[in-house]
Amino acid sequence: MLGSTHGTLTTDSRRARVIACGERRPGPAVHGRVDDLDVGGRPLHADVPDLSRFFRPQSVAVIGASDAAGRPNTGMTRQLLDWAERVGARVHPVHPTRPAVFGIPCTPSVAALPEQVDLAVLLIADPLPVIGELAETKVKFAVAFASGFAETGEAGAAAQRRLADAAHRSGLRLLGPNTNLNAFEHFRDDLTGPAIALITQSGHQGRPVFALQELGIRLTHWAPTGNEADLESADFISWFAEQPEVGAIAAYLEGLKDGRAFLLAADRAARRGVPVVAVKVGRTETGARTAASHTGKLTGADDVVDAAMRQYGVIRVDALDELQDTAALLARARPPLAEGVAVYSISGGTGAHVADLATAAGLTLPALCAAKQAELHQWIPEYLGVANPVDNGGHPVGDARGRKIIDALLADPSIGTLICPVTGPFPPLSDRLVRDLVDAAEETDKLVCVVWGSPVGTEPAYRDVLLGSSRVATFRTVGNCLRAVRAWLDHHRFTASYRSPFDEAPRTPSPSFRKAAALMSPGRQLSEHAAKQLLRAYGIRVPREQLVTSAAAAVRAAAQIGYPVVMKASGDRLAHKTELGLVRIGLTSASQVRDTYREFNDIARYEGVPLDGILVCQMVERGVEMVVGVTHDGLFGPTVTAGLGGVLVEVLRDTAVRVPPFGEDQAHALLGDLRGRALLDGVRGRPPADVDALVEVILRVQRMALELGDHIAELDINPLMVLPRGQGAVALDALVVCR
Repeated sequence: MLGSTHGTLTTDSRRARVIACGERRPGPAVHGRVDDLDVGGRPLHADVPDLSRFFRPQSVAVIGASDAAGRPNTGMTRQLLDWAERVGARVHPVHPTRPAVFGIPCTPSVAALPEQVDLAVLLIADPLPVIGELAETKVKFAVAFASGFAETGEAGAAAQRRLADAAHRSGLRLLGPNTNLNAFEHFRDDLTGPAIALITQSGHQGRPVFALQELGIRLTHWAPTGNEADLESADFISWFAEQPEVGAIAAYLEGLKDGRAFLLAADRAARRGVPVVAVKVGRTETGARTAASHTGKLTGADDVVDAAMRQYGVIRVDALDELQDTAALLARARPPLAEGVAVYSISGGTGAHVADLATAAGLTLPALCAAKQAELHQWIPEYLGVANPVDNGGHPVGDARGRKIIDALLADPSIGTLICPVTGPFPPLSDRLVRDLVDAAEETDKLVCVVWGSPVGTEPAYRDVLLGSSRVATFRTVGNCLRAVRAWLDHHRFTASYRSPFDEAPRTPSPSFRKAAALMSPGRQLSEHAAKQLLRAYGIRVPREQLVTSAAAAVRAAAQIGYPVVMKASGDRLAHKTELGLVRIGLTSASQVRDTYREFNDIARYEGVPLDGILVCQMVERGVEMVVGVTHDGLFGPTVTAGLGGVLVEVLRDTAVRVPPFGEDQAHALLGDLRGRALLDGVRGRPPADVDALVEVILRVQRMALELGDHIAELDINPLMVLPRGQGAVALDALVVCR
C-alpha cells in the first residue's frame, strides 16, 4: 500500500538540511583539463606526482641540522645522514651559526645552498617562513615535522591552511606537518620478490608492518603523511600503484583529505591490479574523535567510507595484525587457479573446527570426488574422513606418505588453496610436515598456507623452515589466515572484471538537467508536486495524479484517475504529512474526496502550513516498498542510498550506500548489501519484484546526484513501490531539499 512517512536515509540527512539552509562550503580545488572533468566539474583522472626524487633524492638540505648533545634535532640529523648515505644523496646541513654538523660544512641559509636540492627536511618549529625561501631555490619536495597545526583545533587549522597555501604558491610538494622520520628508515635490501609499500598517518601504527622484514617480507617505501597539508595518502597510493616492485599497498588511515582524490587513487590501483589493504579509523564516534585530535583529519561517515572502499576494491581490515598478514599474502601470492579451499590436518577436531570457520568466512570447501578420496585412502586409514577437511590421523606425516597426500590434494583441479593448521609443535612429526609443505609449495602454482599455532614461535620448524620459504604463506592465527585468503580471492575476482566507472562517467549534462535545474529553489524544500516533476524530468515513473485547488476539481480528478484514489496535501513546508493527518488512502467516492479536500484545508489553516494544492493520486497497492535517495557526505559529496522503504526505513534502518560514479554492477551489489534483500525475490507467496526497474531508478537517481549535486542537499524517494517483475517501479512520494 501507499506509504507517506519519510524516514532519514543516513545520519548525514540532518547535516544535509543544515547545509541547505546555511553557508555553502567550497569544495576541494579541481585540477586537470576540461575534458578530464565529469558533468559536476569533478576530476575523472588522478594527478599522480612523480615521487621518485622524494624517495631517492640526489641532494638533501637539512634545515635546522644539529650535532649538539641532548638535542632532538641531533638524533634526527644523524638518521637523515645515515639514510642519505644509503640512497647515495649529497647532504647540505643548513644552520645560521654552526660552521659544521657532524663534520659536514654548514650552509648559513637556504639562499646560500650550493646547488638545487631535491628534498628539504625542515627540523624547525615554524616551517612557514622557510617555504618561500625554498621556492626561490626551486626545491622539489619538503618535509615539515613540526606539530601544533590542524590537530590542535581551529587556530592550528588556520596555520596549516597558510602553510598549504605557501607550498602551493611555491610549486614544491610538502609532506606533513606533524609527520616523522619513517620515510627515512633502513629498508633491508637483501630481500627479493614483490614488496609492500606502506602509508601511515601515525608512524607508530606502521611499526608492525615494517617489522615484516624480519620475517623475510620485503618493504620498499614508507610514507608517513601526517596532517596532509599538501601531499596526501591518495598521492602515494597512485604513485605506489605504478612502481613495478610493489605487490601490495598497506595503509593506516585516520582520515581522508579529499574523498574524490582517494577514489581516483584506488581506481588507479584497481586498474593495475595492485591490492590496497587499509585500516581506517572512525568506525566509532570515539575513534573518529581521537583521530581528529591526532592528525586533524575528517574521518567521514563510516558507512560511506566502507562502501567507497568496497566499490574500488580496497580491502578494509580492522587490526594491525590483519593488515600485516593480508598485505603480505596479497603482495606475494600468485593469482588463484581455483576457488576451492582444502583443509588438511593431523586432527579431526582441528580440521572440523577450521572448516567451520572457513565456511563462516565465506570460503568454499568443495567435497573431494570419490576417486580422489580413494587415492587419499591409500595413505590414510579408511576410518578417517578425507572428503574435505582431510584428517590424516597424524602418523602419515612422519614418512613418505605425508608428501604424497599433500601432492594429491594440490593436484585436485577444484582446489586452489591448501590450508594446514598446526596447532602446536610435535617434533619430529611437525618438522617433517612443514618441510613437506615447503617443498610441495616450491613445485606448485597453488597457494599453500600454514597456521603455526604455537605461542612460542621460536621453534626451528617455524623460524627456519616456514619463515625461510617465499612460497608458503605462514600465519599465527586461523582467523587471520582465513580472512587473508578470502581477501586474496576477492581481490583477484574483483580485478578480473573491473571496469573503471570514471571511464563511463557523464561529461556533459543530460537533456533533463536544464528542466530539472529550473525547479530548484535554493535553500528551500520542494513541495511533493514539484519534487515529482523533478523525478519525471529524469524519467522516474510517478503515479497518475493531479494537483487541484478546489473540491470540485478534486472530484473531477478522482473520476479521471479512477477509484480508489489517494489524497495528499502538497506544500514546500510539509515533510511528514501523515503525522499532520494530511494523507488519506483508499477513497472510493466523490463525497469522500470532497470531504477530504475540505478537511485538509482546515488542518493546514490550523497548523499554519501553506499549501500549493491537494494531490489526487492513483493508488498503487501491490509491491515492495523501497527508499532511494541522495545525501551529501563531507568527504565524498553526493552519495546514493537505497533500502527498505515506507515506515521500515526508520524502524529497521536497512539501507546501503554507494558513491557516484558507479555502474549497474554496483547498483546490484548495493541491493545485495541489504539484510532484507530476499523481499525482492518474493516471500510468502508474493511474486518476485522488478529488480531491474529498481536498479534503473538507482542509476537515474545517481545521474541526478552527479548533475544536481550542487543544487540538492537531500532527496528521498519514499516509498518507491517496486512492482512485480516486468511491471516497473513507481515513486509514490518524494522529498527534495535544495542547497
